[in-house]
Amino acid sequence: MKKTFIVAGVLGAFAMSAHAQSSVTLYGSLDAGLLYANNAGGHSLWAQGTGALSHNYFGLKGAEDLGGGMKAIFTLESGFNLNNGGYQNGDSGFNRQAFVGLQSDKYGTLTLGRQYDSMNQYLAPLSAAGMGYGNNLAGHPFDNDNFAQSFSIKNAVKYSSANYAGFQFGGMYGFSNEAGGFSNSRAWSAGASYNHGPLNLAAGYLQLNNSGTYGGNANGAASADQNISARSQRSFGAGANYTYGAAQFGFVYSHSQIDGLQSLGSGGMNIAGVSGLNLHLNNYEINGSYHFTPALSLMGSYTFTDGTVTGTGAGDQHPKWHTVMVGTDYSLSKRTDVYLAGVYQHASGSLGMQNGVPIANVAAINTLSPSSTGNQVAATIGLRHRF
Repeated sequence: MKKTFIVAGVLGAFAMSAHAQSSVTLYGSLDAGLLYANNAGGHSLWAQGTGALSHNYFGLKGAEDLGGGMKAIFTLESGFNLNNGGYQNGDSGFNRQAFVGLQSDKYGTLTLGRQYDSMNQYLAPLSAAGMGYGNNLAGHPFDNDNFAQSFSIKNAVKYSSANYAGFQFGGMYGFSNEAGGFSNSRAWSAGASYNHGPLNLAAGYLQLNNSGTYGGNANGAASADQNISARSQRSFGAGANYTYGAAQFGFVYSHSQIDGLQSLGSGGMNIAGVSGLNLHLNNYEINGSYHFTPALSLMGSYTFTDGTVTGTGAGDQHPKWHTVMVGTDYSLSKRTDVYLAGVYQHASGSLGMQNGVPIANVAAINTLSPSSTGNQVAATIGLRHRF
């Protein structure tokens, strides 16, 4: 009997040890509210909104301690529409992230699977769309730099360094997974950040071959979730963020060079007259937030997007967008908050061509269907819960 108690005690100790060395966490974000837009596809819109500030998703992430500062890790994450329960953008399964890898305290992290690019990892968090408070409505036109996480990269191998006194860097390569088409629908990116006290600096680069549905390689690295389908897409940028007491303010610049456009959309609707054209965009964003109390905060941003369209056969065109966002957020608890946000966008110039005649540019606030004019206003009030 004594031996039995000893054996049971040893087995129990091993079980507790194994449990302590590995863990699995369920997490996610739920964001819903009421949305008004003065012009979406030519009509005013009153709707139940979903994901106006933060994407709706749930995920599982886990880690197993392998000893010596090494861990095996995984993440499975799926985005969905909270209003109808359907998968995000009609995709299936774990459409945001699905990867496994190794993490070292000393050497960094190596992961394989579907995941977000390095530019999104390091630079996007300095933008209004990618910050902790998040505001998808404040994304740059067509989310041309993916700061609002319109898509993730499939078939990707990604490295993220350890934190070296505030400095981090990383890179990613997404395979085309097509026999005989190594460069068809592949992707690669790199990024770095430096965080020291109140100052945060970051830079990044992303390149996509045959992005979106261009090229017909459904198994490639580029995702059909994105708003842009083109032969080639390159984005790069840099930014800085500074915290002073209860205030935080920053500046982000990004450039997107989109060549051989096939389609360009917003809110599920495509812009007319862009097929075969080249679109180069410069986004200049200033943003800030202020915490009046630990629970109550004010946030805002202004982005000027300056574009050039080539390949029209009738001279270059120069579309422009001005996007202003203001919002306030009140935390009911550490996980639940309510918010009120408004966005105004003014568009000018020409973006497309039809029968050799320039088509007037229209406003297209991120996540909404384009306006039928150069102006668009949207406002939302909502509830968000994170777990």
